[in-house]
Amino acid sequence: MSMPSHDPGPEQFHQFPSNRIIVIHPGSLYVRIGRASDLLPVKQLHCIARKRRPGGKIYRDPFVPPSVPKTKELIEELEECRLQISHTLQSCMQSNGARRYATPPQQIAAFNRRSLPETVSDGEPWAQVECDIVVGDLVLDIDPDLPFNIHFPYRRGDFNIHSEVGGSISSVLNDLYIIWSSIIEHKLGIPLIELIKYRCVLLIPDLYSRGHLKYLMSLLLKDLGFGHCFLVQESVGATFGAGIGSACVVDIGDQKTAISCVEDGISHKTTRLRMDYGAGDVCQALSWMFHKSAFPYKNWNENIPRDVVLMRNLYENFCHVNLDVCGPLEKSFLVDHPGDIVNKYTLQVGDECIISPLSMFYTDLLKITGLKATKIQNRQPSDPEDPFDAEFLRETGRKRETADPSANESQQFEAVNESQLATNPDEDIVVDTLEVGPGDAVLAPGQVLALDAAILQSIDRASSEELKRKMYSSILIVGGGVKIHGLSMWLQNRLALQIPYAYKTEQLEIVTSPKDIDPASTVWKGAAVMSCLESAMELWINQTEWNKFGLRILRERAPFIW
Repeated sequence: MSMPSHDPGPEQFHQFPSNRIIVIHPGSLYVRIGRASDLLPVKQLHCIARKRRPGGKIYRDPFVPPSVPKTKELIEELEECRLQISHTLQSCMQSNGARRYATPPQQIAAFNRRSLPETVSDGEPWAQVECDIVVGDLVLDIDPDLPFNIHFPYRRGDFNIHSEVGGSISSVLNDLYIIWSSIIEHKLGIPLIELIKYRCVLLIPDLYSRGHLKYLMSLLLKDLGFGHCFLVQESVGATFGAGIGSACVVDIGDQKTAISCVEDGISHKTTRLRMDYGAGDVCQALSWMFHKSAFPYKNWNENIPRDVVLMRNLYENFCHVNLDVCGPLEKSFLVDHPGDIVNKYTLQVGDECIISPLSMFYTDLLKITGLKATKIQNRQPSDPEDPFDAEFLRETGRKRETADPSANESQQFEAVNESQLATNPDEDIVVDTLEVGPGDAVLAPGQVLALDAAILQSIDRASSEELKRKMYSSILIVGGGVKIHGLSMWLQNRLALQIPYAYKTEQLEIVTSPKDIDPASTVWKGAAVMSCLESAMELWINQTEWNKFGLRILRERAPFIW
């Protein structure tokens, strides 16, 4: 059966209206959905609450990566790492030349123990929940005592598959259908029956599973019923959103940090890394340090969604990497939970507001949420729908094609757990998959990579000297985890000290929120820009083509190397 040649008919030459293109960017914490013509997408918690049947199993996904039991050994490790960062900060200078000083946590704790809440108002009761299914931000309005299960369909940047209730792939896809369709219908005001007249662009992780893409394409074209769609990798979206042709893209999300070198709209396969940490883990490190200093809101509980939202707000409002801020500062915050009085708390904060974001550079502090993995692309299983995939070419063709390291996208990803890793941090965590047997990702000893080390590792895995030079001169940081004032400057200083001598002549530039876009929306914006380009004409896949050819058409049309 021959593939359809993509000859745009006369009606396709004029621009498809951008207000009929829907762009969807799913994340572990939030999903962003909007028309390509919108300035900003609708942002909602990427979760769904379902009423339990009487006697049904209880399952509630956490709103933050859960902390692990604090054994004596773990507390010692966390404390040692905290002190290491604290000593580093004390050796830094302020911009006026004065030395930095730290306030001992005991002194801050003494203040916080004396701090009592002030009642501000009586507060509101919990809202009545009429429905059996609630999606998005409204999940926060459900009384935790009501019999609802809570599911986040994405975790650590990919499908949240687990062995409990609601953890099968069909449950995840069903949750995605309900969340996305509800936002499209109720927030964008588009009846689902109209979607045949709409097109959709879906953002996918750089490290993807081909099996998952197949399910997502069917979800968009068969279940939601869009007329056409195409898929874009997040790092590629980021470069379009920032208006940069090529960059080493660092995407710090809530539960993952992904790095990939992108050149002219193509993400180089060998350079892709994904670490299992993000802003949510940093938030847990902050919470641990706050509690060390006698956090005045004593009932705080990471299993209560509204308490998690409060801690995330404190992280966004209080944390920074500004070395001129030292000594204790007084801050206040409100605890406003339905069904309770509204209290105002005053607390003192010290260097924990700088130490917690720096945990991305000193990753032992992130052990608060358990051992982490670093993932790279590895061989993907074959699918009968795509008989001429790389597996077939590998079996029938020449022994190996090494000309272009990104010319074979047939690699799944593999995880490296710290527990499997030896203690030599100097050895590369991964060896280029082309140098060993086809698709075998050799994972040498190392630890979960710190942010600066991971960027150096990713660029070092680029295929040519020219590409490495290009990447060192353009590092783009996006994602909700980068809204910490001063973080990019700290990263720039760390990288400047470590760049290999051969590339030092280049201007090291770190780009954060370009063109005044919220860095958490850069990727979404980029996909919206892409969908309106003339060159996107040939990327669209329609329902008939998908039903007829399945995965094979993705290999023909996808804007990334299949």
